[in-house]
Amino acid sequence: MHGDEACAEGAIAAGCRFFGGYPITPSTEIAERFAQRMPELGGVFIQMEDELASIAAVLGASAAGARAMTATSGPGLSLMLENLGLGVMLELPCVIVDIQRGSPSTGLPTMAGQSDVMQARWGSHGDYSIIAYAPWSPQEAFDLTVLSFNMADRFRTPVLLLGDEVIGHMVERVVIPPAEEIPRWERKRPKTPPPAAGVYHSFEPDPEDLIPPLPHAGEGYRVHFTGLTHDERGYPDMSADTHHALVTRLNAKIQRYTEEIIRLEEYAMDDARLVVVSFGCTARSARRAVREARARGIPVGLLRLVSLWPFPEAVLRELGKRMDAFIVAEMNLGQVRLEVERCIGRPAWGVHHAGGEMIHPEKILAAIVAAAM
Repeated sequence: MHGDEACAEGAIAAGCRFFGGYPITPSTEIAERFAQRMPELGGVFIQMEDELASIAAVLGASAAGARAMTATSGPGLSLMLENLGLGVMLELPCVIVDIQRGSPSTGLPTMAGQSDVMQARWGSHGDYSIIAYAPWSPQEAFDLTVLSFNMADRFRTPVLLLGDEVIGHMVERVVIPPAEEIPRWERKRPKTPPPAAGVYHSFEPDPEDLIPPLPHAGEGYRVHFTGLTHDERGYPDMSADTHHALVTRLNAKIQRYTEEIIRLEEYAMDDARLVVVSFGCTARSARRAVREARARGIPVGLLRLVSLWPFPEAVLRELGKRMDAFIVAEMNLGQVRLEVERCIGRPAWGVHHAGGEMIHPEKILAAIVAAAM
């Protein structure tokens, strides 16, 4: 299955029944798949007038109870970021798929890139935490889309899937499990019926996990949504204390559960003295390079970042104590390498390319050999 189509099918298997989007290479096939499939399933597909409207429609659908998604690429993600911040502030679960291409600006629309990593983390203004996953195969495009919806509902937050053109347009075997085997984590819902009078406190957090139950618009609860700093009723409260408490909680509800959210894959790490850190399509080249270096007797392993955000700081700090060298391979000019260096407290070797074509295994192998000398 085509990687973009696998992403759409993963969303459908996860229960997504609303897609609002705007065509943009190399993610358009996701929208095309939804346009075909949603009428078959009683769901809704809307091609919006632009990316700003797309994410606004997705947030509205989520507020009304739908599992909702949009898909775009770098220029479209740039337009969505204001309403990404709105989704964080309103605590509305949704999934935003970014199939990355060569950038900035219009860049290379039909060619691969991995340069939206920091845009995904810091693109919207303010202090907030985000969840983002990076598939390295069409199978993971399916699996991680399912996981993204579950994480979005679990933590009442937008979640990003950072694919790339290579994975989006790759065709590989994809196994779609029976529906009963696909995990589904439901949203935390109110335990009490709508009050006969007064306002429901739709942003009152559960003290156990800091996540408020989510009443859906139209169910009888009197809910109020605003991007302004708000109290537990959802009504604006312009005090500094309220703002600090709200923003601190929005971050803490993610940061407290990083071990639950983070996904990593290790390859040949048991006796490794050097480690290659990579993600997405570049990790496929990195695995080949590690195999060839191992054949030469170099004790190197691969740490594949399945999740990019939250960043696996604790894991890298621990590896930094015992690894002789780190090599970071990514299709950008060093965005993840800087994060790795921050965690290990020393320089890492960088294998970087601004985008347009995959990084060849030979280039990563050359860096491994140089680091091993």
